[in-house]
Amino acid sequence: MGDVPRDVGRLSRTDASSFPSLPSGLKLMGAPAKMTVSQGQPVKMNCSVEGMEDPDIHWMKDGAVVQNASQVSLSISEQYWIGFLSLKSVERSDAGLYWCQVKDGEETKTSQSVWLTVEGVPFFTVEPKDVAVPPNAPFQLSCEAVGPPEPVTIFWWRGPTKVGGPAPSPSVLNVTGVTQRTEFSCEAHNIKGLATSRPAIVRLQAPPAAPFNVTMTTISSRNASVAWVPGADGLALLHSCTVQVALAPGDWEVLAVVVPVPPFTCLLRDLAPATNYSLRVRCANALGPSPYADWVPFQTKGLAPTRAPQNLHAIRTDSGLILEWEEVIPEDPGEGPLGPYKLSWVQENRTQDELMVEGTRANLTGWDPQKDLILRVCVSNAVGYGPWSQPLVVSSHDHAGRQGPPHSRTSWVPAVLGVLTALITAAALALILLRKRRKETRFGQAFDSVMARGEPAVHFRAARSFNRERPERIEATLDSLGISDELKDKLEDVLIPEQQFTLGRMLGKGEFGSVREAQLKQEDGSFVKVAVKMLKADIIASSDIEEFLREAACMKEFDHPHVAKLVGVSLRSRAKGRLPIPMVILPFMKHGDLHAFLLASRIGENPLNLPLQTLVRFMVDIACGMEYLSSRNFIHRDLAARNCMLAEDMTVCVADFGLSRKIYSGDYYRQGCASKLPVKWLALESLADNLYTVHSDVWAFGVTMWEIMTRGQTPYAGIENAEIYNYLIGGNRLKQPPECMEEVYDLMYQCWSADPKQRPSFTCLRMELENILGQLSVLSTSQDPLYINIERAEQPAERGSPERPCGEQPSGEAGDGSGAGAVGGIPSDCRYIFSPGGLAESPGQPEQQPESPLGETQRLLLLQQQGLLPHSSC
Repeated sequence: MGDVPRDVGRLSRTDASSFPSLPSGLKLMGAPAKMTVSQGQPVKMNCSVEGMEDPDIHWMKDGAVVQNASQVSLSISEQYWIGFLSLKSVERSDAGLYWCQVKDGEETKTSQSVWLTVEGVPFFTVEPKDVAVPPNAPFQLSCEAVGPPEPVTIFWWRGPTKVGGPAPSPSVLNVTGVTQRTEFSCEAHNIKGLATSRPAIVRLQAPPAAPFNVTMTTISSRNASVAWVPGADGLALLHSCTVQVALAPGDWEVLAVVVPVPPFTCLLRDLAPATNYSLRVRCANALGPSPYADWVPFQTKGLAPTRAPQNLHAIRTDSGLILEWEEVIPEDPGEGPLGPYKLSWVQENRTQDELMVEGTRANLTGWDPQKDLILRVCVSNAVGYGPWSQPLVVSSHDHAGRQGPPHSRTSWVPAVLGVLTALITAAALALILLRKRRKETRFGQAFDSVMARGEPAVHFRAARSFNRERPERIEATLDSLGISDELKDKLEDVLIPEQQFTLGRMLGKGEFGSVREAQLKQEDGSFVKVAVKMLKADIIASSDIEEFLREAACMKEFDHPHVAKLVGVSLRSRAKGRLPIPMVILPFMKHGDLHAFLLASRIGENPLNLPLQTLVRFMVDIACGMEYLSSRNFIHRDLAARNCMLAEDMTVCVADFGLSRKIYSGDYYRQGCASKLPVKWLALESLADNLYTVHSDVWAFGVTMWEIMTRGQTPYAGIENAEIYNYLIGGNRLKQPPECMEEVYDLMYQCWSADPKQRPSFTCLRMELENILGQLSVLSTSQDPLYINIERAEQPAERGSPERPCGEQPSGEAGDGSGAGAVGGIPSDCRYIFSPGGLAESPGQPEQQPESPLGETQRLLLLQQQGLLPHSSC
């Protein structure tokens, strides 16, 4: 089948009267029921909506909203809109059922659907996999590929030699065996071409290598644990390891333990205490065992004593007390030599310091013979202590030592004191609670004298009344928004009453806000056209409102012809006690944002050829604005063509200092719970460390230059946001656009240096771009300028007016609000929505539809190129 044309059912955007019979409802224009396109080709679908003033057109694919595609909505009239869906280079994943839908109140209306089929070379669903096999053992390899188009035929290759095929997909190759490392691959053919699979590497299995890092992890008197690291497995699964234990390396085997693996550990049990051993390990797979690892010596620990001293007896003397007991004989040879003995004695429930005694006799001094004494003895060795002997009680009434259990006496004094303390505490708590209760019940007695005179006991006045039937309005003040005091102080002097301006038609909208045209009343009673940015009515979080207004506070400080300047801030009051809607008032920009203008000049219904001089002048304007911002230590963090505005005289100013992170959601990537970020415009250090400096703005300026030279193309097309960092860290950068001068691309490339300090400053960029602009030759005089009205352009020249310096507005700009910073178009959730009505004149003058929506723009561009239109510079 032939490729699908780039535009399906194109409509010419001219005067609404040129449509004698506009379609009603929602329609997919000019689209067949089925569309077939080759992989990599572009596809464009159109969808029209009539009868809705501001429709929100969504494109659907297989029941889900289309995300990664170019979507544009154009208004032909207030009641007739056209939505475009463009797929620049279709992939197999783009195939499916498409339709458009719009929500009308509670009802969702959908258009007819179209099935998109993507054809290309075969696509592998199963590729041959790497395998490891024994020598000369048979094995199989599988391969499967699909279209469309079908059928798909499979051929098999062994290295450079064809060994199988043709065979229909799927195909299985039976191999009788190999004796060395070999590569296999398969080829899939259809009428579109062929595709080659990844090579499958067949390796030969072998017995494993010897283990290493054999380590004793724990050693006790009778057990020991050993761990090791297996050697190379020989491409076959290890199934077991053998641990061999001997009294000495090479001596006769004491113990051999076979353990399944993993884990690569073994517990050796029933070893002899205090004994020297050696062990070694080997592992095995299906082809046989590995060599043994080297011998590892270790020694088990000895045993603690198991017997307690016997026959304790005490002898009183004039100087103290002599304690004697029988010598303890080791029960197990592993206990080794025993001694010394440890003596413990307790008097009046107080344990005295323990004594270490050599031999079986101890002489005690410093004890009170008038109190009972309890004695115990145990023996120790190098491992630890044995069990205690039976306690010996020496009574204060005895004159000789005796063996028996200790005499214990229970003191009743602490128990009695504890009971008394508890009773006293309970009584005190009861008295406190009773007194508090009486005080509460006497509260009414304070009003006895008042009530006796027949007067009310309590007077009150309602601070506020509530009426369920009549809605209330919260007073529209900055205090009612819940923003910080610092932000309120900054905005107080630019607050404009709501009654001073009148909202007009919708210019554009996004996920969190919209832009409307408005007429602002001046102090002299005249009106000026402005643009009003406002949050959506359902956004009520104070944090969102504060972030929205911080952009206005930021713009308030700027005063430069190429940087957006704030007109004022206003609040739109609402009924039912709802918070006012904050609005940021900006000068009206007739041509909208730069990206939408570039896009319309390239793929709009009336394409416009933008000369290289004009594109470079756009870059100079942006560089001037960013030079001003950087000189004031301001970091933009979101510089892009969509955030630069185009005035009526075709000058560019930098705008959107914060709101863009909320409205233009299509170009942002969310990391975890962080804010949305313009990933494809971010510098390497910003992606890696969330670090933003003037150098990162320079990187974004380089991407913006690339956008200008490509007339609004998307950077890094086909690369997902999550893959951008790896793409850039690998040394890749945006390619040189067609028809782009080497000098301009060199500047772009310098902006994308991995080292931020190696990137040029905005001052350097501005000067280099001005030099390039000066070197460009003027337009050829052979171009026919007969359709240009040059009267307005000649008047300043006749008066001899000098070119206006940087910062001055051209004559006639102040009257129609076309200064820097206003917006005539605004991006939508996925791509952009811009209004062709941005060319309308001021109120009070009849609207005139030009023969071409870009006719006025063409006239300005030619005047600018011929030097007849003043232009500000840095």
